[in-house]
Formats: sequence, C-alpha cells, structure tokens
Amino acid sequence: MGPIYCQSCGMPLVSDTDYGTNQDGSKNNEYCAYCFKDGQFTQDVTMEEMIQTCLQYSDSFKHENGESYTKEEALAGMQYYFPQLKRWKKD
Repeated sequence: MGPIYCQSCGMPLVSDTDYGTNQDGSKNNEYCAYCFKDGQFTQDVTMEEMIQTCLQYSDSFKHENGESYTKEEALAGMQYYFPQLKRWKKD
C-alpha cells in the first residue's frame, strides 16, 4: 500500500505525528495535523487559498528523481490534484 495523503492539503502522512486528531483525541486517518485538529479543520479556507498556502512550501516538493519542482509546476500539479481530495471534491 502506498502512502496516505491528507485529503485537504495533499501532504503525505508518514509518521503518527503527521495525522490530525478527532474530537475525542484519536488519530484521524484522512487529514494531517496542520489541517485537522480536535475534529475540525484548523482553517476555514477555499481550495484556492489552500493551494496558495501550500505553494509557500513548494521548495520542499521534489520529483521522484529528486529534482525540485518549479513554482509553476507545483501550482499546476496542485490545481489538478486538489479537486480530487475529499475536502474539495464536488459531490
């Protein structure tokens, strides 16, 4: 099984500390600690606002071959990927 990704920001959930928490304090398996805490989202943002927030960290995004993404590549990737995430998916 591949990595699990946050269904709000797309961050890979690798270690236990990456996971958000439910209202009862248990681990949430769908969202990261930055997006979801105590059973609710940490920010009331639109998908576009989330993309802009994540874009600030695009220097840490790497292709599988280790090359860095440009800001433009990161933006295009997020604009394609985010609408597929649970938080942003239109029913």
